[in-house]
Amino acid sequence: MTPFGKQFADYLRTVAPGSHFRLAPTPSGYLHTGNALNFLLNWTAARASGASLLLRIDDLDADRKRPEYVQDIFSSLEWLGINWDEGPRSVADFEQQWSQHLRLSTYETLLGRLRQTGLLFACRKSRSDLAPFEGFYPPEFRNQSLTLDDPDVAWRIKTPEGFPMPDFVVRRRDGLPAYQIASLADDLYFNTTHIIRGIDLEPSTLAQRFLAECLEEEPFMTIRFLHHPLLTDSAGSKLSKSAGAAALSALRQGGAVDVFGQVAAALGWPVAAAASDLLRVAESFVHK
Repeated sequence: MTPFGKQFADYLRTVAPGSHFRLAPTPSGYLHTGNALNFLLNWTAARASGASLLLRIDDLDADRKRPEYVQDIFSSLEWLGINWDEGPRSVADFEQQWSQHLRLSTYETLLGRLRQTGLLFACRKSRSDLAPFEGFYPPEFRNQSLTLDDPDVAWRIKTPEGFPMPDFVVRRRDGLPAYQIASLADDLYFNTTHIIRGIDLEPSTLAQRFLAECLEEEPFMTIRFLHHPLLTDSAGSKLSKSAGAAALSALRQGGAVDVFGQVAAALGWPVAAAASDLLRVAESFVHK
């Protein structure tokens, strides 16, 4: 097994029947093989251990959302042989019953509680204003003579010195909840107990745990996380939907592709030709 394969096997042994996993794609582009890796790891872990699996589509970013991207999620999951226990069954079902826009009041309630901590401040700095600081948020920007009730301001939270996502945004300038607060709220709402996500999202994990600590949301603090390595392109760069990386829609039309083999290789498992092959290996670890 690869080092990650050993981590995954150890992680499987922490999952009790009745646990809750989730898939959380964003409809901002066509899904790629990196998304398939994440889906298959979560599905395999849930099915091998008797846990439930939720499909949660993160669609707060309406500017990038397209109906064809939402449909691509369903088509990709069907093609991969992945099923789920809770969540939308079609594009129409998603829009009517499961869109994040239907849970805005839940996010706003959490933002209201976060405001009461006194840790939030208003910010009107643009991305171009912050670009020269290369991810570092200058402490002097915490005081821009603005209030949280002023128009066209983002809400940021004061983070400890050296935090990997310094003073990150919790409410956007357009008034919508930012990703970190919405994801935290959804994981609490759906009783998530286990999350497998890419290593690139480790800073997001830390940000969400920080929010949970500020809000004293103990259930989130007990979630077991596993961060998997990323699939890369021929230049060694992270696959990106915006860059059109290895779109599953194109692979579906082109016939067979070794997506399952890529997952097996990442784990150091025997060659796999279907999701069921991965499941058989995973079950052997759970039942030892």
